[in-house]
Amino acid sequence: MSSNKELLDNVATEVVVCTKCCLWKCRKKAVPGVGNPENKLMLVGEAPGRSEDIQGEPFVGAAGKLLDTLLSEIGFSRTQVFITNVVKCRPPENRDPLPDEIETCTPYLNRQIGIIQPAMIVTLGKHSTAYVLGRANLPFRSITQEHGKVHEAVILGVKTVVFPTFHPAAALYNTQYENQIRDDFQMVKKELLKREPVTR
Repeated sequence: MSSNKELLDNVATEVVVCTKCCLWKCRKKAVPGVGNPENKLMLVGEAPGRSEDIQGEPFVGAAGKLLDTLLSEIGFSRTQVFITNVVKCRPPENRDPLPDEIETCTPYLNRQIGIIQPAMIVTLGKHSTAYVLGRANLPFRSITQEHGKVHEAVILGVKTVVFPTFHPAAALYNTQYENQIRDDFQMVKKELLKREPVTR
């Protein structure tokens, strides 16, 4: 039986050569995701940015530094959790991913969720929150309304908790969001402590 790492590596191998939507034409590197394949905390962003496109790893730019800090404040490093995006290639000029790009790319995310079977999925930003809540047949209004709320959910047969918060990039440009995302991550810590132990 294949390990989680082997299964996730298989997904990553497919992602880096994927040509299923037009984004492959302008990417430098696809960004499958990184982290601990056994950890039950999963973070899902929206799409790679410029730094991620160059390095092939999610959240390595300025927003990534903030995310690392937020994780550190609740006792985690990026190597202890699994971090990925809804869309695995950078949209041109960092525009929002288009609906057809999300539809085409999310089977990869679905497989990652199925492999890891996370106890909690922290969604970072409106696109990841809308997609993940949609998979759970839960309504999405706006990220300002959904952030900081705990949603018990079943996604692709996986019983989990969806916890939306703002994208770290938004917090870089708005101190109000930065305060809220810090508060949200403290809530993540409290929720994890209430639930099954998370692999370290």
